[in-house]
Amino acid sequence: MKKFFEITDLIVGTINQTMAVLGLSLGVFLAFINVILRYAFDMSLTWAAELTNYLFIWSALFGAAYGFKRGAHISVSLLIGKFSLAYQKFFLIFANLISILYLGLISYFGYQLVLMLVDFGEMSVDLNIPMWIPHLVLPIAFALAAYRVFEKLLEIYKTDSKDIKLYNEHEDIIKEIKGEK
Repeated sequence: MKKFFEITDLIVGTINQTMAVLGLSLGVFLAFINVILRYAFDMSLTWAAELTNYLFIWSALFGAAYGFKRGAHISVSLLIGKFSLAYQKFFLIFANLISILYLGLISYFGYQLVLMLVDFGEMSVDLNIPMWIPHLVLPIAFALAAYRVFEKLLEIYKTDSKDIKLYNEHEDIIKEIKGEK
């Protein structure tokens, strides 16, 4: 079972990172080309703005899914830090369960939206592609994010209360400045 989770972790991580980097890179490149065309040659690619928006949205959502793996999302640990270690673990487990529920619901409703868009046959204005294609990001990215939170939940569950460390961004920044890992 451990091998299955390692392989799944590798696949999910690769998808998240690749989509985030590609979406951002291609979006910036396409926007740059369109600006050059507009100001240097008085022309533009009519479909570039729409595609750039979709690329940035895909990049942001897949990047957010990757953020769950790194523990990079904003968390307010000041209040939780005031409780005993056992309660801290309980609150972290509870928060992750709520997150999985929320991300799972968004993924499900995103899937329902994609099915509805397929039924409607709606097409994008500039790209002339079915609208369900850019909206595929919703069920996929949120399902991958839910998987990442599930991984974190298992990690917290298996970790002894005294070994759980609350994430503090300022400590990471200080370590980064000092060149520590």
